[in-house]
Amino acid sequence: MISKEQTQHIAKLARLGLSEKEIEKMQKELSSILDYVEKLKKVDVSNTKEALHILPVNLDGEAQRKDIARSQEEKTTKKLIDLAPQKKEGYLQVKEVF
Repeated sequence: MISKEQTQHIAKLARLGLSEKEIEKMQKELSSILDYVEKLKKVDVSNTKEALHILPVNLDGEAQRKDIARSQEEKTTKKLIDLAPQKKEGYLQVKEVF
């Protein structure tokens, strides 16, 4: 378990003003996290392949996938638009962003 002083130091570095009760709670939570990290260090991953990205990546580091437009059935689209609180000319109407 990490000490109260270590917890206070971490809180100071994070610029957190913690009460005594919060320090005790944080001390337990941080200790729990560190204990879990120790468990993870013991896991055998020697037979695991590296997975740097879930999609194929080209040499520029950009993920590649085909950008395929999928058309929806007109009936489904109309049903979804009808459920919207505001609509205009067959489209969803939303508040301006800028």
